[in-house]
Amino acid sequence: MTGLYFDDGTVQLWHGDCREFTAWLAADVLCTDPPYGRGWRQGDLKGDAHAGIAGDDGTAARDDALALWGVGRLAIVFGDLMMPPPATTKQVLVYRKPPVSGMRGAIGGYRRDAEAIYLVGPWSSGLGGRTSVVASGARNVAGAQGLTGRYRHPHAKPVDVLEQLIATCPPGAIADPFAGSGSTLIAARNQGRRAIGVELEEKYCETAARRLSQTALDLTPDAGWGCEP
Repeated sequence: MTGLYFDDGTVQLWHGDCREFTAWLAADVLCTDPPYGRGWRQGDLKGDAHAGIAGDDGTAARDDALALWGVGRLAIVFGDLMMPPPATTKQVLVYRKPPVSGMRGAIGGYRRDAEAIYLVGPWSSGLGGRTSVVASGARNVAGAQGLTGRYRHPHAKPVDVLEQLIATCPPGAIADPFAGSGSTLIAARNQGRRAIGVELEEKYCETAARRLSQTALDLTPDAGWGCEP
């Protein structure tokens, strides 16, 4: 059944399509890892076949969510370096995956160990700044021993990567309309922010809710969300 799946007063998670359950639009900054649009599938290797991610046959899900979010609002959006960036992208960062990542499907001897992070909307510009290469302290994200195996999601992101990105955002609540295994929601709460996510697949809602329950922090929530889909 779709609807509100988890709510601890600081983080909300909705089960359903983010184009229908739109309470996330009340947040202040969007940070999300949507379907990239590359039709990703994973063959059976030692029992880890995966049929793919819902909505990954094109960039429509990503683009529809960003259209709902609206022009003139800040967004951080993960993506595939081979796919076209969202409209109004102002800067492209690189997510450098942990050392053992991306070995399957290497082309020309080069691993698939990098992804794009798009800064969408009216981000400020200036001199100096931090590196545009964002990395994790995790040693592995793939396989049975990494985040993929632990959270049963093929594209689970390390929480510390999301924390780095959220730390650069202006104050306010974080929205994730493609919440997956919940890393963005956990990262936001770890930094004392409210967060609201939506996830289409119930099995990932279950994973995210379990992670959120296991990592509960003693944070004082603000006023209610007004949670109408």
